[in-house]
Amino acid sequence: MRHVIALDVGGTGMKAALVGAGGELLHRARRATGRERGPDAVVDGILDFAAELRAYGVEQLGAPALAAGVAVPGIVDEEHGVAAYAANLGWRDVPLRALLTDRLGGAPVALGHDVRTGGLAEGRIGAGQGTDRYLFVALGTGIAGAIGIAGRVEAGAHGFAGEIGHVVVRPGGTPCPCGQRGCLERYASAAAVSEAWAAVTGNPEADAADCARAVDADDAKAREVWQHAVDTLADGLITALTLLDPRTLIIGGGLAEAGETLFTPLREAVRSRITFQKSPTIVPAALGDTAGCLGAGLLAWDLLDKTDGTEATS
Repeated sequence: MRHVIALDVGGTGMKAALVGAGGELLHRARRATGRERGPDAVVDGILDFAAELRAYGVEQLGAPALAAGVAVPGIVDEEHGVAAYAANLGWRDVPLRALLTDRLGGAPVALGHDVRTGGLAEGRIGAGQGTDRYLFVALGTGIAGAIGIAGRVEAGAHGFAGEIGHVVVRPGGTPCPCGQRGCLERYASAAAVSEAWAAVTGNPEADAADCARAVDADDAKAREVWQHAVDTLADGLITALTLLDPRTLIIGGGLAEAGETLFTPLREAVRSRITFQKSPTIVPAALGDTAGCLGAGLLAWDLLDKTDGTEATS
């Protein structure tokens, strides 16, 4: 059966699947990255995992995978297939595409940025399906985005497009590890809400989910922390709307799991800030933590389509 390997590499774990031509998941697997053993061990783990998936395809599906798609965090040079930098994995300038192609017997490999890859899946088969222009925003430990245009995701000239988390919304504000001050993710990410709520409660274990539950219970201090994050997020999103004019805003990540506790005040905060901009539809992401893996599968099939098209015209 025709299939591809889809692999989503996160900070602590890897999700993988064998994906059929119709997008069906033929096999799924997970394993730890082993990052505590260092970046070389992470790379070895990825290569071993991919090889195991290929072997499974041969044994159970009667053929090796035709291609592979891999989503990784950090800075990614998609054109050259290089994982340039990832702080949480400790690697620099890893020629991951070449290493995987060699390990997979010459099969073509597409390498993508994890959030852009997840955004690709949300746009094509998730919450943005059928939308010509959308912005996917993931609210997790940080905040990142993916700019969707006519079924593809824009990476930018240098692979940095969509980094909405580092739009400065509070000039001179809280320092950010990126070197700027007042970045959006320092105020409106799940990590920022967790930090703020832990400070208010005096409980270092308190997190954003606890804050959301307290909001639902009508806790005044929780509402203040939550609204501050929502208002700051809306400020960042208005900048994005002004620049990109998306038809749909897809919001995912850990903070979005709060559901209408987030979306009801966020829609109102965005609406109240709009002047000449067109109001987008604001919807929750649909694919959850499978988005990166599904997107990696789409990258692999796209790569095969591109190769087939090249061969057909040559």
